[in-house]
Amino acid sequence: MNDNNPGITGLILAGGRGSRMGGTDKGLQNFHGLPLALQTLMRLQLQSLPLQEVLINANRNLAAYESLGVPVWPDSIDGFAGPLAGFQTGLERCETPLLLTVPCDTPLFPLDLVERLYTAMNAQDADIAMAAATEADGTVRPQPVFCLLKTELLESLVKFTQGGGRKIDAWTGQHRCAIVPFDLPNDSTQAFANANTLAELQQLESL
Repeated sequence: MNDNNPGITGLILAGGRGSRMGGTDKGLQNFHGLPLALQTLMRLQLQSLPLQEVLINANRNLAAYESLGVPVWPDSIDGFAGPLAGFQTGLERCETPLLLTVPCDTPLFPLDLVERLYTAMNAQDADIAMAAATEADGTVRPQPVFCLLKTELLESLVKFTQGGGRKIDAWTGQHRCAIVPFDLPNDSTQAFANANTLAELQQLESL
């Protein structure tokens, strides 16, 4: 595969309980008139480095997600085990060398996300490239659900989750991880703003 098309599958993480949103299915909440998961899918389709395929990880309302026109897979680990369960499902289903993960509740993420993570992964010879956002106070904070992963990490992740591991940073810390700050002058400070509550969703819509 050439460098311009490295073979990347996108994975939208929509498998959570939505507990801070009153138990509603977050990915199906409307943002500017369209479900968040669809907004996320459209943003993935506009990436400057194109993806080969997009999958959705969801554990409820599967028919509603399937109506968005891409394959939908529930967690292979029972019990709403968190984002790593989604990572594992994506790695199991991914047919490309690389998997990009994005959450369904952050609809303004950068359109050059894939390109910059891929560039950093190559430059640093990393197994994982993770986005980092600049906070209001100027600190740069990793965004562990925005990851580019080598598909060969599946075995390591299965071992970690089978051992009861659930924290993303505890697992990514076992591998060479490139942290990619989105802190250039043209980068939006709201690019990684996410909606955990309906109030936060309304706030995002007003931006």
